Amino acid sequence: MDSQSSPATGANQLRKNALGVGAVTFLVVSAAAPLTAVAGGVPLSMMLGNGAGIPAGFLLVTTVLLLFAVGYVAMARHIRNAGAFYAYTAQGLGGMMGGAAALIAILAYNCMQIGIFGLFGAATSGFFAGLGLELPWWVWTYIGIALVAVFGYRRVDLSAKILTVLVLLEYAVVMVINVAILGKGGDGGLGFSSFTPTAFFSGSPSIGILFCFAAFIGFEATTIYSEEAREPHKTVPRATYISVLIIGLFYMFTSWLMVNGAGADKLVPELQGLADPTTFLFGLAERYVGSWLPPIMSLLFVTSLFASVLAFHNGVARYMYVAGREKLLPESIGVTHRVYQSPHVASVIQTIIAVLVIGLFAFTGQDPVLALFSWLTNVGTLAIMVLMALTAFAIVVFFGRNPGLEPSALVTRIIPAITGLILLALVIFIASNFGDLAGAGGFLAVFLPGLVLIAGIIGFALAASLKSRNSVSFARLGAGMEA
Repeated sequence: MDSQSSPATGANQLRKNALGVGAVTFLVVSAAAPLTAVAGGVPLSMMLGNGAGIPAGFLLVTTVLLLFAVGYVAMARHIRNAGAFYAYTAQGLGGMMGGAAALIAILAYNCMQIGIFGLFGAATSGFFAGLGLELPWWVWTYIGIALVAVFGYRRVDLSAKILTVLVLLEYAVVMVINVAILGKGGDGGLGFSSFTPTAFFSGSPSIGILFCFAAFIGFEATTIYSEEAREPHKTVPRATYISVLIIGLFYMFTSWLMVNGAGADKLVPELQGLADPTTFLFGLAERYVGSWLPPIMSLLFVTSLFASVLAFHNGVARYMYVAGREKLLPESIGVTHRVYQSPHVASVIQTIIAVLVIGLFAFTGQDPVLALFSWLTNVGTLAIMVLMALTAFAIVVFFGRNPGLEPSALVTRIIPAITGLILLALVIFIASNFGDLAGAGGFLAVFLPGLVLIAGIIGFALAASLKSRNSVSFARLGAGMEA
């Protein structure tokens, strides 16, 4: 490993002016893994949730996240820090809660990345088995970890370029299916029953909403790249709103066409009749486009997962870097590469964590999808929603102490308070029903969501330790680089 940058040079910082609005947007949208969500998450949300009402669920969640973004980007104008949720929580609710948020964020992004690696390994193994090359899922996962390690160690703009290509291909293949269904009028004509109250409240709308929310995980990362963005006071707000709108409108439009492609009345029975509901979109592709498209989708499904794990790796590396830079974690973690100006030490640590966790699941013979993917991504989703709730309330407190920074109470108090309460209600629901949602029973149904609380307690203790040994650094937690 190359030595860290010399403090005397002032080079121990992330690469400046490396990312424009487009690059930040693609880094964020790729974490949402559009093809993975549409092929995997949407059919499951329809089958287990509220069926044909899922498009209305996406409309609702998009609206909530746009409301959250109002206060979020207002905060971004005054706090420029790659720690994002952690930084905002520290500056609003104090250093102790900031420490808790930092460790919850590190847990969240690690769980999302490592969990998705399970699905990546399974999907890649299945794809290559169809070509005659049969290897265990964990072999492909370790190959993926090695590739992500290389990109994460090097310059962030290189990762952004790779993700841009992969995400554009994902959107392109889904839009081909959308246009075909639209052009042929679906199963029996295009209708808008999905957006009626009857459809929305059918089945289990609460589970449907949670699936819809999980599909957006990663959108909040626009502020993680604020220290590397060009004109961050413009780039971060624009990328945030664009990301939410792109993700939300794409999912709403695509899920609406999936409902019409199968027929609203036939949708749930068809899904229940499939051995694997994640093949639903592939069936629609063959029916409306042709048999040539599903094999291409299978390959892009693998690259979609790779794009997602790379985006989450970049996110967790920056959270760990900031926690080291601000002395919550050992300062040796809070350094950047002298050539690439990447958080290389944090990147390497995250890679080691991924290697060890994957090894544990492989050694104990756990299923890469039903165990590794389901358990960890649900923990990650819960943790990120906790962070969003903390951030929403932190925004209210921060601007309450600094009323002269932003003129509108609607933007800085009312809307953040409402979204904070909504997110808090969702957190309570997920935590209380975690076993059913994640497919984990007994001890795991309590332990897995309990990891979020454990991470928060550890972070709280680390902040208390910092306060006792270095009160000046504690007072500056989350301040970062003021915009």
